[in-house]
Amino acid sequence: MRTHPLLSEAARGGIRMGLERVEALLNFMGHPHLSVPTVHVGGTNGKGSVASMIAACQQVADRQVGLFTSPHLQHVNERLSISGQDIPDVALERLLEQIHARAEFWAAEHAPELGEGPPLTYFELIAVAGFSYFAQMKVDLSIIEVGLGGRLDATNVVQPKVSVITSVALDHMDRLGPDLASIAGEKAGIFKPGVPVVVGRLAQDAMRVVRLTAHERGCPLFVLGQDFDHSSSEDGLSVHWSHEDQERRVDGIHLGLAGAHQRDNAAIALRALDLLPAELRVPAGAMREGLAKVKHPGRMEWLSDRVLVDGAHNAAGAQALASFLADLPRTGKRTLLLGASADKDIRSIASALASQFDLILTTRCAHERAADAGDVAQQLVDLSVPVMPAGDIEDALQMAMDAEGLIVVAGSLFLVGAARDLLA
Repeated sequence: MRTHPLLSEAARGGIRMGLERVEALLNFMGHPHLSVPTVHVGGTNGKGSVASMIAACQQVADRQVGLFTSPHLQHVNERLSISGQDIPDVALERLLEQIHARAEFWAAEHAPELGEGPPLTYFELIAVAGFSYFAQMKVDLSIIEVGLGGRLDATNVVQPKVSVITSVALDHMDRLGPDLASIAGEKAGIFKPGVPVVVGRLAQDAMRVVRLTAHERGCPLFVLGQDFDHSSSEDGLSVHWSHEDQERRVDGIHLGLAGAHQRDNAAIALRALDLLPAELRVPAGAMREGLAKVKHPGRMEWLSDRVLVDGAHNAAGAQALASFLADLPRTGKRTLLLGASADKDIRSIASALASQFDLILTTRCAHERAADAGDVAQQLVDLSVPVMPAGDIEDALQMAMDAEGLIVVAGSLFLVGAARDLLA
């Protein structure tokens, strides 16, 4: 399903941070968000990969696993999946209509101060749909990815078994704060009293805030590189940690997702899996198989032998992509099709990637937040690599395909989704 009138209507409400509306409505609906064991995954980059890894390992262990992610690439159904199957159109349509009816009634009876307009934003509506769907289908475990920030994100109504912060980098600074410490504070807002927390490699300023928040809320804290880690050999990746005074190790891991950064994500996923209650843990064999099978479309994904797509929507993501490209043989011309949302620091994204390309074509997809290709090119005129505006993604792809060499589409998951549509 491309979209739905109720989602289009909800989108008119823009972005409204805060938990009050969602929590009150969910309580009115019978607490579906509390009926299923949950892992809550936040972070600037990597949270979607970690969420997908945890889900894949649980699925191999023959469990019904609900996975809520955002944004979607091509269809909104992607945001709500159970054991690798996106919610069917008919089921999603029925669910949205049910929730909308309940929300309208609730707003009229209990929240008249909301006034005219949709009672829920787009993200709030789809999040409530996810909680309701997983509860109705009685999944064994739900993996819930944070949408934006954490503290005031609509998903922060859950009471998880484990919380995760994959990384903290500069992004959404207009909403989350001007520096890493401020952003870390927003991310750590998902910590619940006494619930164990797994975090990735964080800068010192961010780690200080995370440690303080975990201490204040009595959360056992497990830090990558200190409390658990990974190593590589010819036999594959190994992840090792201590659990209940016993050394644990999973060897011979071969990741289904490309990029060196996915090693950190895999270690985070396995440590989170092992912190779940005993009835939800998975054996080492299921961990290996799940990490080998995991898929996360739009992230360092090859659409053909010469077209690679990656979201890379901030500087940290662009640096990870640049590292991946640096390890590839440079046998011919490389062209970057670059587009981003107007609120992104596209200069930082382009600067991180420029050395890996011979030409940058700026482009855009049909999304209301997409920056104009010409405006983007103007910001990048002094880069060390030639930059040309190429219009919409259809024209830019055709221009790049007519030439030879590697083509990379990056800078926006919306742009990646459009490229996947065109090259499907």
